[in-house]
Amino acid sequence: MPLKIALTGATGFVGRAVVSAFAAESCRLSALVREPARAGLNPSVRQVEGDLQSLAALDDLTRGADAVIHIAGVIGALSRDEFFAANEQGSRAVAEAAARNGVARFVHISSLAAREPELSLYGASKRAGEAAVEAFTDRMSVVILRPPAVYGPGDRGTLPLLRSLTQSLAVIPGTSTSRFSLIYVDDLARIIVEAATAARAGVVELDDGRRQGYGWRDLAHIAAASEQKSIKPIFLPKSVAMAVGMGAEAVARLRGKLPFVSPDKIQQLYFGDWVARGEGWPLKEPVDFAQGFKSTVDWYRKAQWLPERPGARRIATQERS
Repeated sequence: MPLKIALTGATGFVGRAVVSAFAAESCRLSALVREPARAGLNPSVRQVEGDLQSLAALDDLTRGADAVIHIAGVIGALSRDEFFAANEQGSRAVAEAAARNGVARFVHISSLAAREPELSLYGASKRAGEAAVEAFTDRMSVVILRPPAVYGPGDRGTLPLLRSLTQSLAVIPGTSTSRFSLIYVDDLARIIVEAATAARAGVVELDDGRRQGYGWRDLAHIAAASEQKSIKPIFLPKSVAMAVGMGAEAVARLRGKLPFVSPDKIQQLYFGDWVARGEGWPLKEPVDFAQGFKSTVDWYRKAQWLPERPGARRIATQERS
């Protein structure tokens, strides 16, 4: 029989990739969505209207499921309460529903930021979410996946950084000594699909197979080769970045909207070690940054999120003539 999968966060950047990956395996999917009419999911996905505070909806979602994949959460908020309401309390509510309804497998998508909970409210709330889920390990098999920065076609979150890496002078909000892991969105989706039926439990930090991670100069070198131009990284002082973050957050509070950058995010960007630790999750032929950068930037340009590469239009015209 097809595997029955219950999913939160299906309409987000990672969630949509996960839906596609499970659909390719002919799984039966149920997804928690706030507004089914606007979700834009494949008609084959059973949509359960509600959110992480809707206990009846969570029961409906998880009842009869073989595995629950919990992706939903917030990466930006205007207060500590907002972070913890979604990332801790929401995670607990989903895990409670799963355990209550006899789900055998729970896959919790956390973040590498949870490794440093004292660094940011986001990281603290994600660590708290992990603890909330771990409370149910005596009732179901639980694996907690900690992805590093996730990127790929369709992602607006990493667009500013990848846009910078297409410029001759790449302004980097980070330090020259920082190292970090990365993962392409389709690879993360593949791992999540495998995790739904795997026996592995506990916390697993993820990467793209490059165990030593990347530095910003590594990314600039890779981008330069892809863009066929010289790209020099310029490292923005943290004090400047924090001033921008504080200003953006102040304006966002007045407007009641999330800021495009915040001091909480800046603290994460300037931390020196976001390299995944431990065994990781081995994948066959993972997408490294050289492949992922090109496919993502090509998608951005096709979607007109980035301008065409200088000379690309002229070359295309010459090829047609």
